[in-house]
Amino acid sequence: MKTDAFALRHIGPRESDLQHMFKTIGVKDMTQLLYETFPDGIRLKQDLQLDPAMTEYEYLTHVSQLGAKNKVFKSYIGLGYHPAIVPPVIQRNIFENPGWYTAYTPYQAEIAQGRLEALLNFQTTVIELTGMEIANASLLDEGTAAAEAIALLFDVRTRDQKKNNTNKFFVSEEILPQTLSVLQTRSTPLGIELVVGNHETFDFSEDFFGAILQYPGKYGQVYDYAGFIHTAKSKEIKVAVAADILSLVKLTSPGEMGAAVVVGTTQRFGIPMGFGGPHAAYFATKEEYKRSMPGRIIGVSIDANGNRALRMALGTREQHIKREKATSNICTAQVLLAVMAGMYAVYHGPKGLQYIADKVHASAVTAAKALSIIGVNQVNSSFFDTILVKADAAKVRAIAEKNEVNFFYPNNESVSISFNETTSLSDINTIVAIFAEAAGKSAVHVSELASEVQLSEKSIRTSSFLQHEVFNNHHSESQLMRYIKRLERKDLSLNHSMISLGSCTMKLNAAAEMLPLSMPNWNSIHPFAPADQAAGYLTMLKKLEEQLNVVTGFQGTSLQPNSGAQGEYAGLMAIRAYHQSRGDHHRNVCLIPSSAHGTNPASAAMAGMKIIVTKTTPEGNIDVEDLRARAIENKDNLSCLMVTYPSTHGVYESSIIEITQLIHDNGGLVYMDGANMNAQVGLTNPATIGADVCHLNLHKTFAIPHGGGGPGVGPICVNEKLVPFLPSNPVVATGGDQAITAISAAPYGSALVCLISYGYICMLGAEGLRSSTEHAILNANYMKARFEGHYPILYSGEMGRAAHEMILDCREFKQKGVEVGDIAKRLMDYGFHAPTVSFPVAGTLMIEPTESEDLAEIDRFCDALISIRKEIEDSTADDHNTVLHNAPHTLAMLTAERWDFPYSREKAAYPLEYIADNKFWPSVRRIDDAYGDRNLVCSCAPIEAYIES
Repeated sequence: MKTDAFALRHIGPRESDLQHMFKTIGVKDMTQLLYETFPDGIRLKQDLQLDPAMTEYEYLTHVSQLGAKNKVFKSYIGLGYHPAIVPPVIQRNIFENPGWYTAYTPYQAEIAQGRLEALLNFQTTVIELTGMEIANASLLDEGTAAAEAIALLFDVRTRDQKKNNTNKFFVSEEILPQTLSVLQTRSTPLGIELVVGNHETFDFSEDFFGAILQYPGKYGQVYDYAGFIHTAKSKEIKVAVAADILSLVKLTSPGEMGAAVVVGTTQRFGIPMGFGGPHAAYFATKEEYKRSMPGRIIGVSIDANGNRALRMALGTREQHIKREKATSNICTAQVLLAVMAGMYAVYHGPKGLQYIADKVHASAVTAAKALSIIGVNQVNSSFFDTILVKADAAKVRAIAEKNEVNFFYPNNESVSISFNETTSLSDINTIVAIFAEAAGKSAVHVSELASEVQLSEKSIRTSSFLQHEVFNNHHSESQLMRYIKRLERKDLSLNHSMISLGSCTMKLNAAAEMLPLSMPNWNSIHPFAPADQAAGYLTMLKKLEEQLNVVTGFQGTSLQPNSGAQGEYAGLMAIRAYHQSRGDHHRNVCLIPSSAHGTNPASAAMAGMKIIVTKTTPEGNIDVEDLRARAIENKDNLSCLMVTYPSTHGVYESSIIEITQLIHDNGGLVYMDGANMNAQVGLTNPATIGADVCHLNLHKTFAIPHGGGGPGVGPICVNEKLVPFLPSNPVVATGGDQAITAISAAPYGSALVCLISYGYICMLGAEGLRSSTEHAILNANYMKARFEGHYPILYSGEMGRAAHEMILDCREFKQKGVEVGDIAKRLMDYGFHAPTVSFPVAGTLMIEPTESEDLAEIDRFCDALISIRKEIEDSTADDHNTVLHNAPHTLAMLTAERWDFPYSREKAAYPLEYIADNKFWPSVRRIDDAYGDRNLVCSCAPIEAYIES
């Protein structure tokens, strides 16, 4: 056994298992399986041209040496990113804990109660600090959250505003530059006209439907926005506020001023800067706008026993239901980071947060006073953490960088200094000494923090927050450690059993890939730090872009999109820019097969495209003749085709090259959805099948953990004609020479977790990547062979094979009174998370094992579903007191004195022998979704307050 080969650790099946698996499938070897699965015309002719695979030890040595090229200076740059202290108890027990970072999105709520409670804490923190009524469970970053705010306010315009096509939106010139760039990107295709200006001279014209303000302003000035918001409301202009979350501990909340929406980032609540991400953004609004809210909301409901239970609420907002009528294409969140931020609030509580905010403010006041003594004056009349001083910027910068200090320099005569919770008296004295040297004066020495407050009385918060017991009971490390563990035990993650989600590729997130994320020289860099301080990052990111170019066959990559849906949107916007650069502004028709992911039409609508849905055949493939007819019919206006390959139905369509050529012949480009890229890597690629652009889910194919619903990374890879249009950033130059404006706030998106995919590719190399794809196909076809005769398989390839996933058709079980949801809940009793339920076809299960699962685990899962099939046979349509309808069964049920069910306790809890060795207990019974939607509660109030009388 070659113990230093990473592929041996990553890929599940052992060499000794292969003959048994081939025999079960009915093939001689891997060569025959691939021949019967994979269209020969799209196979790569040679291996990927990548560096030789590293061992885990070699990679960790390499990444440490690369990290040493980054220079960790003291950062006072601000602009929405600040050094933050990650409490070690949170770092060790959440950030570095696979029980938290390998979980899936909590669609199966009964086995996700821990994560859901942590997210409810996050929502409560946001609601109470912002003064709003409802919040979601996080968004991607502040810039995109602000863009979602504009989309919401556009959607909830008054009837007259919609009738009159009122489309102007005011943006305060105090907005963060990266946020403005994202707003420009997102508003243009929707027909929203941004007007940037001074909020103090805004004329409140009836041409405007909304406005957004920055609180505090980008260089620290704290404005009293109450008057602005009051006047705006009188003119039916709804106001969004982008607010610094820590400042809201000390400042009057936007909700108290009358804001309609409040957005921001929770990065400074214990999340590393990580060169730009990932960080959990927040979005809070009024109850009346809940049906237009983007993202996910965690709500309080009850289970079958009437006990409190949590779930994701308001599912009708999902893009898969609304499709092109969706107001947002958001399909993921930043759950792992939201959990950390919420736990930061739990650990510190209201008094601890007040102490931190007071200390940050006192640091800024102290520095301002000391600088004024040496004749360096700052101009903000009221500020929280940021001062703007007048000085020779070039001279200050040279001395500051010599002292390993970064400020922000808005112009030649100004320096912006943002203080943070890591700032010490020693740091303040260093800052003062820098300016003294620049001014040619002697420095004054600071020995204590100032006690005065540099805020107007009206700006200071008087309302209380975070009074719920959860924020006041866990302030020692022992208390918090046990609370985190108690929640963790309620969640099923990959460290317990396989999660076979079709289209979501829940593979191994190897420890060697994850370790560098905790290294300070990787996680402590500001995204706007000078390039020479981020040499390690820039080398790694450039190399990752090159690796992804090789994998996809393309010529350019942007790592900026920080989710799969953002990648879709970025790809479409690049296509849009390409057509416009050629004068083809009229090319706006997007063809989308009816089998496509639900985010595809939502993304196309956001990109301002006219969507035409094309048919699929009874076999689940794209109907080529219908596509041909639609392409020819729209050839003068055709922009693109959105296609998923292999198809959403888990099949390699042999007509794919004919399809892409058809689009090109009619003037369009081809966007390939990369959700199923795990079935392509090393065997074929998007360039070979004729695509022009694809997005990749690094949180699927390239091993970034799902984190319970985020982080995600969705870079786009493009061919030569689209390279000029890759997205830019207004602070750090990125993108092509005709770059579109920003897709996300940070130049390289969630740069910190890109290390994971970089490590994955470095340690697997070309052979390991190809082998991973082959074993993903092997595992899927082995499972398909085991299920045949027990479950109908909905679609398969021309020779009867699956790609890397398959769909079990459960619709016929309705005759037995059994729904697909009953199967999903019963799987919990067997210790498994359900596969993807009712997507892409209602009443089905889509199963994807990935290459990481070993034969024994695959067999356990197959045994569980086959056992459930026998339970279905024993069911009758008129009997709803069955083991399936009552699933999942909790420990409380099994240990209760009374047992009022017509089956044994053993059948309920231990239907197969292996379960007793490692039993996972769901913590609640089946949740009442309808009750939760009728009684929407998304914060930590006791359930008794909401029980109907």
